[in-house]
Amino acid sequence: MDAENPTSAPDPEALKTRIREWGADLGFQQVGFAGTDLADSEAQLDQWLAEGRHGDMEWMGRHGRKRTRPAELVPGTRSVIVLRMDYLPADATPLETLLEQPDKACISRYAIGRDYHKTLRSRLKKLAQKIEAEIGAFGYRVFTDSAPVMEKPLAAKAGLGWIGKHTNLLNRRNGSWFFLGEIYTDIEFEPDRPVRDHCGSCRKCIDVCPTDAITAPYQLDARRCISYLTIELKGSIPLEFREAMGNRVYGCDDCQAVCPWNRYAQFSGEDDFQPRKDLDSGSLIDLFGWDEETFLQRTEGTAIRRIGHERWLRNLAIGLGNAPTTPAVVDALEARRDHPSPVVREHVEWALARHRAPAV
Repeated sequence: MDAENPTSAPDPEALKTRIREWGADLGFQQVGFAGTDLADSEAQLDQWLAEGRHGDMEWMGRHGRKRTRPAELVPGTRSVIVLRMDYLPADATPLETLLEQPDKACISRYAIGRDYHKTLRSRLKKLAQKIEAEIGAFGYRVFTDSAPVMEKPLAAKAGLGWIGKHTNLLNRRNGSWFFLGEIYTDIEFEPDRPVRDHCGSCRKCIDVCPTDAITAPYQLDARRCISYLTIELKGSIPLEFREAMGNRVYGCDDCQAVCPWNRYAQFSGEDDFQPRKDLDSGSLIDLFGWDEETFLQRTEGTAIRRIGHERWLRNLAIGLGNAPTTPAVVDALEARRDHPSPVVREHVEWALARHRAPAV
């Protein structure tokens, strides 16, 4: 982008209307427009990092002010177009059903289909190309959870919803089962009006969290969050959280599932987000039996692949440690006792010790 010569759309309001139409045509359920002032979010992020609540996610503080000042990440940025795409597949096994079947693997609903990064990035680029065809060349970059971008604060400023007590974005008519994408642009749009918080006195998300990661309304300690523990943490999962993880082997959706606003969530019609059978309600034993080649093959094109085979086995070992004791469960764990990874071996031994423990 050229900060000296920002693009000047002839009629920004008319263009906003066209962008909303194009966004809908491309499968987005909502389009909003935000400015670039994130001073309040910057102060909150600074405090969160200072308290160490980001755990091992050192990249959260790596980019200086680029995360909270869009024009420092992409020079010339004057506005941010924020888009929402629903992802909850209609044919997926209900979360409550999975949690009641401790021999099954419970995987966060966003990850049981195709990797959303690829889907959203492709659609965002197509939208930018439509804008370019309408007004000529302009400065832009597209993002979807792929750079130091404050997605939820920008979405809130763009009127797509409010940040709930669980720190996820909530929409009064559509809940929270959706992805966000952004287009940083040098076109100056009038920002949309933010919506007010509708959480009220509800604290269901706080009370349901298995590891007490929501330490207060609007306060999340990532170090306690099952999504962080199963996806971001690279080493050993602390003992204090393993039993509470149950059969959640990749991410955790409990705080979303219990939220009253998700009664209004819409199912996604996107083919990319439809569940793969093995990932939707697979057996812990079967998934634990995958060798690395099978893991890479079965998770190809999904977000799960990024954690690698070692962390996959680590997480599943915890799930098996929490499963009912059966000869098949014990045999599956015994088969991994000599795994080359010390992390896998440690979690296997923990799980086996659980099944050897005398009944209380």
